[in-house]
Amino acid sequence: MRIIVMGASGGTGALLVEQGLARGHELVAVSRRGTAFGGAENITGDAGDASVVRRAVGEGADAVVLAFGGTKGSPTARTDATRGVLAALERGSVGRIVVHSSIGADGSEVFLPALSRPVIKLLLGKALADHTGQEKLVQASGFDWTLVRPGGLTDGPATGRALALETPGPLQSRVARADVASFILDCIEDPATAGRSFALGMPA
Repeated sequence: MRIIVMGASGGTGALLVEQGLARGHELVAVSRRGTAFGGAENITGDAGDASVVRRAVGEGADAVVLAFGGTKGSPTARTDATRGVLAALERGSVGRIVVHSSIGADGSEVFLPALSRPVIKLLLGKALADHTGQEKLVQASGFDWTLVRPGGLTDGPATGRALALETPGPLQSRVARADVASFILDCIEDPATAGRSFALGMPA
């Protein structure tokens, strides 16, 4: 499969490229920093730049992963960049858009322990509002989509034990970036995950 990772220089984005290559996929890594991955097509530029998006898509892609982060001082950076990506995509050029979002976006704080919800909203309210704006744009885009909402991200190797939930249940709100990357690739490889949203964490 041909997979484009927007935000490939980030922690999860880089792991997506590396794991995708290891699975035998064709990877296009787009990053502002110009990070070079051996075996991938590397493109330097802003994800919201139409010319960058069109160059990355080329003749088409099976999936585009929106893995870029926010920008300090710009509370709508994710939403704005996503709007730019969607405006540049031609209908039928991409099989699926997968959003690396966050638990707490668009009401998904119900997956968190009740006592932690007010704290999360207080500390991360602006970032979660940006994630929500991004999600809503993708859901209304007309493209097939999948939303992946991990909890707090940690470094370290994949555990293989991350739990993906679509309805609230016991879930620890910490998860390794490597597990998130692996789950996103699983979603891309499974057409049945289109049109679905997943909270991702460790079993409680």
